[in-house]
Amino acid sequence: MRRSILSRAINVLAISLFVTTLGHAHDVITTKLMWTQEISRIVYRHCVTCHREGGSAPMSLVTYDEARPWAKAIRDEVALRRMPPWGAVKGFGQFRHDRSLSDSEIEMLVLWVEGGAPRGDDMYMPPVPALPPVAKAAPQPARGITVQGETTLAQGVTATGIAPGELPAGGEMQIVARLPDGSVENLLWLRNSRAEWKQTFYFAQPMVLPKGTLIAVYSGVPAVILTGEPYTESKRSKKDR
Repeated sequence: MRRSILSRAINVLAISLFVTTLGHAHDVITTKLMWTQEISRIVYRHCVTCHREGGSAPMSLVTYDEARPWAKAIRDEVALRRMPPWGAVKGFGQFRHDRSLSDSEIEMLVLWVEGGAPRGDDMYMPPVPALPPVAKAAPQPARGITVQGETTLAQGVTATGIAPGELPAGGEMQIVARLPDGSVENLLWLRNSRAEWKQTFYFAQPMVLPKGTLIAVYSGVPAVILTGEPYTESKRSKKDR
């Protein structure tokens, strides 16, 4: 009797495991996008600096087996532009080390997940990028011109970036520069802020802001315009010759 009950239990467990395995093996795949081809390359470009063993993120996404259980979370986070943690609105200012995803990269990630998140053939898998050692450097105080509300520059400067102040969760900051010639430079726009997004944004190229430029900060929080050497009209004349 005991042997009969034990045999039935083993049979039920075996059938359950078989059905579970069969279900995973026959997930409906409706996309040609594969982890080994398109998706891993996006993840390696934008995510694994933090999402790796010992990184600042809570989980690693270096391998398919690590990333697959998080597929739906990845889709939701990138679709809302909460990940990678960048914060700056794309196209409103140009920055170095921009970790944000392009529209086409977001579309590929979403379609991959909704299409069953397939692995693909390992022969197409790129090598894992060489990553620097995980280091947690102490933040350095920002040095430059503190601006809040509207500030008119008393002298010209060469701006190298912006260090925004501490925004509340969900807060917004928009910074523009109105130059004396009437032109407007979009400097930075942060939207739906999160604490982990706090960072310094370095311009892709140093930006010349002549004397008399009006810096407008649309937020109740100040920001620091990082500056290089003072910019003067005489330097401009030499440069333009």
